[in-house]
Amino acid sequence: MYYDPLTDKTPYGASVVGEPTAFRFTLPAGERADKVTVIVRRGAEEYRTALSLVRFEGDATVYEGELRLPVAGLWYYRFESSLAGRVTYYGRGSGGCAVSGEWLPEWQLTVTKRAYKTPDWAKEGVVYQIFADRFARAGEVRFAKKGTLHADWYDLPDIAAEGEEYRADDFFGGNAEGIISKLDYLKSLGVTVIYLSPVFLSSSNHRYDTADYMRADDLFGGDEGVKKLCAAAHKAGIRVVLDGVFNHTGADSIYFNKFGTFPGKGAYQGADSPYFDWYTFYEHPDSYHCWWGSTVVPTVDKSAKGFRKLICGKGGVIDKWTKAGADGWRLDVVDELPTDFAEEVCAAIRRAGKDPLVIGEVWEDASDKVSYGTWRPYFMGDELDGVMNYPFRRAIFDLIMKGDREGFRDAVTLIAEHYPKESMDVCFTLVGSHDTVRALTALSGVEAPYDKAERRTYRLSDEYYAFAKLRLKAAAILQYTLPGVPCVYYGDEAGVQGFEDPLNRATYPWGRQDDDLLGHYRALGELRRRNADALRGRLVFLDDSELTVFRRISDDGAHILTTYYNPCFHTVRRDVNAFDAFTGERIGDGGGGVLVVPPLSACVTSDTLI
Repeated sequence: MYYDPLTDKTPYGASVVGEPTAFRFTLPAGERADKVTVIVRRGAEEYRTALSLVRFEGDATVYEGELRLPVAGLWYYRFESSLAGRVTYYGRGSGGCAVSGEWLPEWQLTVTKRAYKTPDWAKEGVVYQIFADRFARAGEVRFAKKGTLHADWYDLPDIAAEGEEYRADDFFGGNAEGIISKLDYLKSLGVTVIYLSPVFLSSSNHRYDTADYMRADDLFGGDEGVKKLCAAAHKAGIRVVLDGVFNHTGADSIYFNKFGTFPGKGAYQGADSPYFDWYTFYEHPDSYHCWWGSTVVPTVDKSAKGFRKLICGKGGVIDKWTKAGADGWRLDVVDELPTDFAEEVCAAIRRAGKDPLVIGEVWEDASDKVSYGTWRPYFMGDELDGVMNYPFRRAIFDLIMKGDREGFRDAVTLIAEHYPKESMDVCFTLVGSHDTVRALTALSGVEAPYDKAERRTYRLSDEYYAFAKLRLKAAAILQYTLPGVPCVYYGDEAGVQGFEDPLNRATYPWGRQDDDLLGHYRALGELRRRNADALRGRLVFLDDSELTVFRRISDDGAHILTTYYNPCFHTVRRDVNAFDAFTGERIGDGGGGVLVVPPLSACVTSDTLI
């Protein structure tokens, strides 16, 4: 039995409380029924709707019906048919099929509190993630930190000596002026949004250990640097999304002040500090709650009124930096934030900005995410617009490195059917980030050397590099044509290599880029610009004996973009009547042509000439 929740259920993706959800279920030849029912349940609560026989399609029988659910949340559904008193159950199988039997997996139905809108500006183009210290530097570099400033931009990042703790205290001086100087480069890639790693004052190069939320780091360019960057980006037609790290602060901060760096009393100095109740001490001052056991980032008690006021209040963090020009926020480790605080943060962002974007860092399916024993209602209408789409990254890698076509289809379909379409459209589709091994290195399939010093200097051989680049080009095509917005980690498009943190955070290789790879990404940026309508539309998978094939269909049905990936080690040919989506050239003559898909490569066709 074939049942595709992306085509046989309306609306596409999540449903809304009180609004109709329509189902279409098809029984194949040989499966007769007196009655077909959809059963939707949540715990002991259950609703049943009989589906009506509406038509025959060959030997198959199509049933349709609808229901409305009164409560928001996660529901689960299955189908049943009955014939002469015998009931057959149908649940979720793999590859877009329904299977019959008992104790079957059910389909999830996400039901939101209300229909909500996400920013249209975030649904097109390309997002570019910049690790602020490592992208580009220009103008005056104001360095006054503990640690070192690399004189040579092409040095490799430092690592900890054996037996020592990594301090992230080596800097390259990437700054706002540097980014401004490269805006034309970003535009050539089709970039429409910069997602910027933290820029607030910090003792580290990554700045996820905030020292002062209300002050931009001088090394980055200070408060004026942030304002100047936002203004210049806006003039170039590029939005700016800041990284909000609101789960923890730095131990070396005005709030904790473990090392006495700042005037005044931090929580470390005693109970008379105005920040004392922001933290949880087991035994003051050196035993305290910190993120993943790292003492450099003490965890904040998000119920502290002073902290909430600082982040969400008038004139606070969100208010100040939104007025400075930020168009949105990416919330670091959002699953560490209590639901009421996450809702307060999101409300403050929307109150402060005009049509702002709110993205959360979630590594799993965000619709059914459970953290600390609590389900997180990210997509109910009060919290996030979208998330970093790590499930798509895993699906892309499994398809390209293992040839897992069925797993790819299932993983992608699962996310697309669980998320509200408005959220799906603004999720960041990525193949690399500051938290992952560089895409090129990962796709090479090489085994990492055991010793980190060896990993630091390791570079792929020419043979492995060519193989990894072939894979990366295909991965990028999938990334750019799947639902959501592609998020490119700076330097991936230039051939940057590297294993885990901090080896994945090398500087952008200005003047040493892989021009062939760079040209591929530029062509993809243009493809997205020319096919924006289709790429905001629905996703449909097509059956094929060898290829992975999926379509993006514009809302009005007038434009179809089709992606083909060949996991085989031989060339595959398919008869098509379409245009090459990169070149705009018709494939064959007006009567049709042959699409040639080389081994381990991807192609894209368009049914209309744009």
